[in-house]
Amino acid sequence: MAAPALVLFDLDDVLCVSDKRVRSAHLARLAGSTTERVYAALWGSHFSAPALAGEVTPEDYLADYGRRIGYPLTLQDWLASRKASMTPIPQVLELVARVKQVARVAVLTNNTTLVAEHIGYLFPELPALFGRDIYASAALKAAKPDAACFHACLAALGVAPGETLFVDDLAVNVAGARAAGLDAHRFTTPAALAAAFARRGLL
Repeated sequence: MAAPALVLFDLDDVLCVSDKRVRSAHLARLAGSTTERVYAALWGSHFSAPALAGEVTPEDYLADYGRRIGYPLTLQDWLASRKASMTPIPQVLELVARVKQVARVAVLTNNTTLVAEHIGYLFPELPALFGRDIYASAALKAAKPDAACFHACLAALGVAPGETLFVDDLAVNVAGARAAGLDAHRFTTPAALAAAFARRGLL
């Protein structure tokens, strides 16, 4: 079997650890609230789903975010809290660097366009590895695991589903990728990911 032409990576909890508790604590300090209240306000509901599918403007998303935590959140506040919650996984970044010697690499993340637009600030290591091939679901007008999200991303990249390996930590997104015609691997550890790459002739 030929090696995939493209390896498409999820962002949060694949390329970096994304800790919502750390993010909540950062926002709680701004809002004069508690980590628990902020966490419940932001992640105790699905308020962000329309924004991830590109149905809400970034401005309206930030305004709603601020209303939920009781603080007039600025873009820089949001970015700082997001950055504080993201810890790169060096072993995975090393795998990306190795894999890109034999295949294209790109990122597909369920996020607002703010993440892709400000990725150089949020995650400085990524632009050197992925260039401009960092896609937020909001820009594609569909979110994983919807097949439309995968197909829109691959159309932008000019790669067929059957030529693509997708890596995500969530089983529902892995299943969605497979249903959309992609090969897929559920991320658990860098070692298991390296083994999956080796089986596919990428290492």
